[in-house]
Amino acid sequence: MSLAPPALPVVQLRVPTDEDAVAWHRVFDDPEVMEFFGGTSDELSMYEEWTARQRRHDAELGYCLWTVLDGDGEVLGFTGAQPWPHDAYGPVGETEIGWRLARRAWGRGYATAAARLTLERLRAAGVERVVATIDARNERSIAVAGRLGMDRAESFTTPRAGQEAWCFRLELNR
Repeated sequence: MSLAPPALPVVQLRVPTDEDAVAWHRVFDDPEVMEFFGGTSDELSMYEEWTARQRRHDAELGYCLWTVLDGDGEVLGFTGAQPWPHDAYGPVGETEIGWRLARRAWGRGYATAAARLTLERLRAAGVERVVATIDARNERSIAVAGRLGMDRAESFTTPRAGQEAWCFRLELNR
C-alpha cells in the first residue's frame, strides 16, 4: 500500500501592490526568516522600491516576484522569478526563481505550492530554464528545489563574507 503525498495548500499569487511593501516588511522582520539574507529585515523604503521593480518586471517580462497569499488572502511572503540581479557573481544572465515566506508558513507546503504555480506561469511566459541560488546551509529551500525537480549545478561564494551558495537549475521545456 502506497501513501499519496499530502495535498499542497491553496495559494494565490498576485503582482505586488504598494501595500504589499508594508506586508513584506512585516513578515520578513524576523531574524529566522532573514537568517540567510543578513539576519535583519531591510528598511521599508527598500521593500517599496522592490515591489515597484516587481511591477515593472511583470509589465515588461510577464513575470516577477509575486506576493503569495494563503487561502484566506493573508500575505505569506513572495515567490516568483526575476532576472539574476547581480553582474559580478552567480548565474549572470539567468532567470532566478525564489521564495521567501513568513515563519508561520514554514513546513506546511506553501513554498512548494507557490513555486510550482510560478513554474507554470514561467512556462506560459516562454521562459526556457530557471536557476535557484540557495545558501548552502538552507536545508528548507534546498528541499523545495528538490521537490521542484531542480538539479544542483555549480557553487559559488557570495559577497557576504564566507557565504557559499548552491545554484540549482531546471529546464522548463522538458
